[in-house]
Amino acid sequence: MRKAFERVTPESVGLSSRDILDFVEALEASRTEMHGLMIMRHGKVASEGWWAPYGPGIRHGLQSHTKTYAATGVGIAFTEGLLRLDERVIDIFPEDAPENPSENLKLLTVRDVLCMGCGMETMPRPTEHWIRDFLATPVVHKPGTAYMYNSTGSSLLCAIVEKKTGRKFHEYLTEKLFNKIGIIEENIRWYNMPDGTAMGGGGMFATTEDNLRLMKLYADGGVWEGERILSEEYVRLATTNQNDSATEAIGNPLATDNHLGYGFQIWMCRPEGVYRADGAMGQFTIVSPKLDLIIAINETAQSNEGGVHWAQNTLNLCWDYLEKVEEHLAGSPQCGNAANDALPEDAGMLTKLFRKMSCLSLPHPPFAPESSLIPEVNGRCWKLQEGNLDLRLFNFMNPSEPDRCCSFSLCFESSLAVLTLKYESGAQECVNIGLGGNYITNLMGDDSAVTRLLLCSGAWLSDREFTLFGRWVETCFGKELVFAFEDGRCVITEKGVRSPFGPEPKPGVYVPAE
Repeated sequence: MRKAFERVTPESVGLSSRDILDFVEALEASRTEMHGLMIMRHGKVASEGWWAPYGPGIRHGLQSHTKTYAATGVGIAFTEGLLRLDERVIDIFPEDAPENPSENLKLLTVRDVLCMGCGMETMPRPTEHWIRDFLATPVVHKPGTAYMYNSTGSSLLCAIVEKKTGRKFHEYLTEKLFNKIGIIEENIRWYNMPDGTAMGGGGMFATTEDNLRLMKLYADGGVWEGERILSEEYVRLATTNQNDSATEAIGNPLATDNHLGYGFQIWMCRPEGVYRADGAMGQFTIVSPKLDLIIAINETAQSNEGGVHWAQNTLNLCWDYLEKVEEHLAGSPQCGNAANDALPEDAGMLTKLFRKMSCLSLPHPPFAPESSLIPEVNGRCWKLQEGNLDLRLFNFMNPSEPDRCCSFSLCFESSLAVLTLKYESGAQECVNIGLGGNYITNLMGDDSAVTRLLLCSGAWLSDREFTLFGRWVETCFGKELVFAFEDGRCVITEKGVRSPFGPEPKPGVYVPAE
């Protein structure tokens, strides 16, 4: 049963409301778009908030933060004695190993995979036989002696757990982790590898608090409410440097916290002893053992130019905040270890912080519901000439050509537009679009879809151009589609913060149906 964390004032656990308020405002002013934040100290939540339309119960794409969940599954199996860290990978998957494995491949162990020490210089693309392809990839360096970020290897961790336990990875994690630490299994979603294995390299969707709970398990040495889930040895190895990652500077020179070392799918950080789970575009859960403090963040880059280095800005702000915490606690003999290092309550600042955290919101979409063109296009059917009108996110695990939209219509009312899409497969979707400077939530696809919540708003930013602002709120990404009506055609172009995994979008061209 999920046991709620105790919610307390910051000062009661030695944190300053003013410092948290400054931290939040600095995050908002940075080059990323905030979605969620939780701060825990001494096992109690001192501050939390989500920027609408994001919220505490909405799962969020984790990207590579998924890797820490994958490694935790390995750690649980290790703790239960079901696998050894020095086990050779070719012994676990003999049916997928090459007939004549190289000497380096023969040396590759579970531990090497955990710490990004596979010794490879490339990763295979996911196919139905991805494990075979992975083991056929040249192991150029002796395993454990070189660092290369290997997301396919992270998915292999899930396959290792499945092979050693005889159970699906999600099922195993539900019983051994989720149910024990209070993660609601029904709310978790995964992308799978082509053979059905959970995509441990970056395919998980979970809430900000789920991530906080996961890393609290590590912060508490692998024990949850008196029950040992991860062995003390595994936690020690996972949260300390097992593989120097300085070569990350070659491809990501501005992401300086990526150059400081790697544990078991966990990164080392600039402040001494601090470590983090980390997913692309700023999915961070940071643990400071010295301060007994955890920070969980979901965010995204604000534009397609945004990359790892913008997320580094967020980490820098976190380190600035940790320094302030240390300053307030300087000289306290109880720093980081007990509940009696409280600060004097500051009622006025606490009120300001509470108001701030309860009213967080991203900027509203523009309000421009009118156009002289509405009578001409209202309810009109447009048929495909070339390209595609595509509201869906690119599925990198199924990169085949998407079902093309063969026709669409837009119907306008006073505060609502309805976009009806008809596909070549025969499927049809209706998407509700807010016209009042607001989003309307649409439930897309069926129960098998990994992401379903699409928030849509629309505005006539010029008399002949209607812009649809779509947020796939369970992800970092969205769609901004501009419908330009000119010369008897509608040309639809895509802008905005889109998934970096897909191909460059091409305009869709539609003409009036006869």
